[in-house]
Amino acid sequence: MAEHKHGSVDIKVQEKTFAGFIRMVTWGAGISIGILVFMALVNA
Repeated sequence: MAEHKHGSVDIKVQEKTFAGFIRMVTWGAGISIGILVFMALVNA
């Protein structure tokens, strides 16, 4: 069995995926808040 060295794995792909996920969540939250504000203004 090969010996594992802690911290030796390349995680660039995981970091890029996580950054994309955070960007998507941020955009989604912003769009949702914008839609709610628009709906509140239209119904007032």
